Amino acid sequence: MKVGVFDSGVGGLTVVKSLLESKIFEEIIYFGDTARVPYGIKDKNTIIRYSLEALEFFKNFNIDILIIACNSVSAFALDELRANTTIPVVGVIESGVNALENRIKNKNSHILVIGTVATIASTKYQQALAKLSFTNIHSIPTGLFVPLVEENIFEGEILNATMKHYFKDLDKVDAIILGCTHFPLIENEISAYLNNAITIHSGDAIVDYLKLEYSCDKIFDKTEIVFFASENPDGLKNVAKIWLGELI
Repeated sequence: MKVGVFDSGVGGLTVVKSLLESKIFEEIIYFGDTARVPYGIKDKNTIIRYSLEALEFFKNFNIDILIIACNSVSAFALDELRANTTIPVVGVIESGVNALENRIKNKNSHILVIGTVATIASTKYQQALAKLSFTNIHSIPTGLFVPLVEENIFEGEILNATMKHYFKDLDKVDAIILGCTHFPLIENEISAYLNNAITIHSGDAIVDYLKLEYSCDKIFDKTEIVFFASENPDGLKNVAKIWLGELI
């Protein structure tokens, strides 16, 4: 089994971490569009165009499944991607919502969705949760978390001040959907700040979704991974060494 993982930059490495830990694939092809990151501030048509260009890249590798690790692409371009390939294309939004439904049984629970401006503005998470009859959904664009994570600021005064800025008006949160693949790296800090609310992590949610929907339950002894980037591939590999450690 060979899987492709597409992200606008380095954030999708948190999804790769979960895939490596699960060992459900024999090979991972990762492509980060680092030359044009971030996608979260771009318009829908631009995101679709960039995503279809990435799909052409993956057609060179005979992959079995394509995972869209970018929430903005999952929000705006999933249908177009699926219409242009015969392989399964899996996004982080459907898997994240599925994971939350499995963990939160009370439909009156207070659900917080955080992500980039594009992801939150798409309302895809909000619509999917509403269809499942969740009644208390609050969404906040929290784009400042992205550069903090990319500066390896995973805790401390700056992060605390940013959380205070975004979360100061929240009264109660039962569960948080981390609607950006950068956010799992500050997952514990976000949860602790919001009174230990349950967090939904894109990577773990994707693994569970693949096992359920695509019977990806075979375990391989080792997973090989190859990294590609549209700009500065060495920079991507250096981030991977920090975020993935001994897994690669």
